[in-house]
Amino acid sequence: MGVPSPDSEILSRRDDIIAGLKSMLPDECVLDSLTSMRAYDADGLSSYRQTPLAVVLPTNVAQIASVMRWCKHNEVKIVPRGAGTSLSGGATPLADGILLSLAKFNKILDIDYENRCVVTQPGVTNLGITHAVEDAGFYYAPDPSSQIACSIGGNIAENSGGVHCLKYGLTTNNVLGVEIVTMEGEVIRIGGRHLDSGSLDLLGVLTGSEGLLGVVTEVTVRILRKPSTQRAMLVGFESALDAGKAVSDVISAGIIPAGMEMMDNPAIRAAEDFVNVGYPREAAALLIVELDGPSVEVDALLESVERIMRKAGANSVRLSQSEQERIDFWSGRKAAFPAVGRISPDYLCMDGTIPRKALPEMLVKMSSLSQQYGLRVANVFHAGDGNLHPLILFDANIEGDLERAEAFGADILRHCVALGGVLTGEHGVGIEKRDLMGEMFNETDLKQQQRLKCAFDPQHLLNPGKVFPQLHRCAELGRLHVHHGTLPHPDLPRF
Repeated sequence: MGVPSPDSEILSRRDDIIAGLKSMLPDECVLDSLTSMRAYDADGLSSYRQTPLAVVLPTNVAQIASVMRWCKHNEVKIVPRGAGTSLSGGATPLADGILLSLAKFNKILDIDYENRCVVTQPGVTNLGITHAVEDAGFYYAPDPSSQIACSIGGNIAENSGGVHCLKYGLTTNNVLGVEIVTMEGEVIRIGGRHLDSGSLDLLGVLTGSEGLLGVVTEVTVRILRKPSTQRAMLVGFESALDAGKAVSDVISAGIIPAGMEMMDNPAIRAAEDFVNVGYPREAAALLIVELDGPSVEVDALLESVERIMRKAGANSVRLSQSEQERIDFWSGRKAAFPAVGRISPDYLCMDGTIPRKALPEMLVKMSSLSQQYGLRVANVFHAGDGNLHPLILFDANIEGDLERAEAFGADILRHCVALGGVLTGEHGVGIEKRDLMGEMFNETDLKQQQRLKCAFDPQHLLNPGKVFPQLHRCAELGRLHVHHGTLPHPDLPRF
């Protein structure tokens, strides 16, 4: 793990590079002093810090296009950055690269209720979209825990989800179109205000591409009508294994809750101490289950879910009796990360996904790993879709603690893959999981993925050092394989 070593030749050209940037942008849009760039030296994976060569804060698409063209011509690397809440090091700067911040792209451009969509700049926060439409009875469904701060552009980069992704999907299921600027400085629109495009799914390729293919400058997202009824339940278990089985039992019964989250006892206690909403402090595991829809349907589903929970071994069930109480139930889960920050000097937030049925086995494995590494772990899960967020507690001031935490996290992710899961559910690969890609993909897989990268960025100037454990030169990879009889889309670059 870590950022690549800088190119000394680029560093020697620093003054010329900064002069070039200032020739295209107003002086206030280029930061080059150590003091002014300190706020950009890390993202949410703050164990790794690096001062960039310079920071640029463009205010319009033309400026971004100019910077991209100039950097391509001068072979200067670019790291795109949204709000910097990435937990995988996806926006970690490079000492020999420019950090391009989208912070000034913070306006909602159009609200189209007839087509049920919002056109927004990428710097608008996730929750800001819901706030803009909630008075008309609409909302934006993906709701990562950092939604008050994370930007919609960053959500696209990492394909973020949230507690309601079980029923309503991740970012990729709720984005209709994007405008991007390529490394050549070309401005391209993909998708629009319609649900699906009839051509190749380039929108799906870009969503979750972690800033490796282009810079997103405009986003069109789908908004939904707020359900007429939303109710949640808190369910306590004496055994985490029973709670894990209850999750599978609910889905097996054909019930798809709006959200189904799980917390283990350390996370329960930390969250309750932080928000004081009545979580069962002695429970080994807590499930938060939300049902939404017409009131008659919700009432019937709540009864069914409660029966399933009690049969699985639940020893406490509490139903929300008001909208405020429902919000309170979720407040502890939404605040789990900062809550855990109160009980440990540092923590590493992991992200992996497993089949739902493997949840009990995974809990046993994490308990064993916790003893093996001598580090505590607090678990919060998007249990309904198998997305795990173990929080590994450590103290960076103790020699070797960070390294043990990283090794602990790597073993969790290896086990996720061994159980039939994947390395990431919504945080991305970045630098955190880069060197584990070989656990999930073979060399042929990785080379094929890099051929796609080469189609957009043949010089590897966009966010290099992320995702791929070993980056091959494009000339070494050869051509992308195209099945005979398939005509390439006219908008696609030729290989």
